[in-house]
Amino acid sequence: MTAPPAPMRVLRLDHVVLRVADLARAEAFYTAVLGASVERRIDKPIVLVQLRIGESLLDLVPGRKPEEAAHNVEHFCMRVEPFDAEAIAAHVRRHGGEPEEPRELYGADGFGTSIYFRDLDGNRVELKGPPTRQLHESKP
Repeated sequence: MTAPPAPMRVLRLDHVVLRVADLARAEAFYTAVLGASVERRIDKPIVLVQLRIGESLLDLVPGRKPEEAAHNVEHFCMRVEPFDAEAIAAHVRRHGGEPEEPRELYGADGFGTSIYFRDLDGNRVELKGPPTRQLHESKP
């Protein structure tokens, strides 16, 4: 039996919400590392800072629930250009992050080079460069 078509089409990543230990520290980290800008702040009914990162939003909410043994999000990926792995790694280190070695991974645009790092609250972030090849192309 064929499933009915979805009533919508996903266009892009809209937002990711992260619980953070220190709201001001997280805001400073993401504005410095990713060039995010504060789009809005909400104080009631919840405390929330929404950061604009390209076409998407990164929402930061303070605090973690005591029962949370793991992080709220495995990782989130932002497509970036230009992609200079050494420059990106150095930039992340300057702001207290520890980048992993770059590697080629598959994403929305095809295969491309990515660098993972953890922010100051331990959330895993992936920065992905332009596509190097498509799914059915062989490695150069």
